[in-house]
Amino acid sequence: MLNVCTPSADDQREISSALANIPRKPAFTEDFEVDRGRSVLDQSANPLAAVNPNAAAPAAGSIADFVRVRRDITGSGTYSTVQYSFSRDSEQMVETLVLRVRDPKDLLQVSIEDSASAVTSPLVMLGLGNPASRIKLERFGKSSVVLARCSASADGTAVNQSAYEPLFTSATAVLSQYRALLDAKSLVPEELARIRRSAPASKPAVRKQDAGKYP
Repeated sequence: MLNVCTPSADDQREISSALANIPRKPAFTEDFEVDRGRSVLDQSANPLAAVNPNAAAPAAGSIADFVRVRRDITGSGTYSTVQYSFSRDSEQMVETLVLRVRDPKDLLQVSIEDSASAVTSPLVMLGLGNPASRIKLERFGKSSVVLARCSASADGTAVNQSAYEPLFTSATAVLSQYRALLDAKSLVPEELARIRRSAPASKPAVRKQDAGKYP
């Protein structure tokens, strides 16, 4: 099982190196993609289990709206593509930034994630710029390296993560930079509004005496 709360010194160095190589002022190609949609969440999937074993799985029929934007990075640097995604369901909102390596050998991609309760609005969340809560390095032929904010380990023992704060701070700065570069604060609310407008209307409720009137 991945040690996401207290990664080893070697894992910390890998995370630090991967974050340091992310360009803070990238030049993008003219090509870009914007994708939006709605999906039914898989009850059997619980992405928070690695951080919080007691986290509840999505309720039956839970639906998430999402927005994704992808840009290609020019030059010969470490990373070739950046993808930013924002998803919202009835419980929470999640931002995820993924940077893919141009010439993958050991490292394949880096992802940075943060989240907030759905009681607030996407515009407010994006304006606040929540701190990164999860950093993941996907590697070729090896297990991933993950650092996540934890209040306690799987056995309930309190976790002191003060030593990892520089990594979280660096990841937060990267996420904030790319949120601005990709204009997420304007793009995400606009695309989510389009999802709501294009969502199919629910059929009217059918009373027992009206049965058979509707196809």
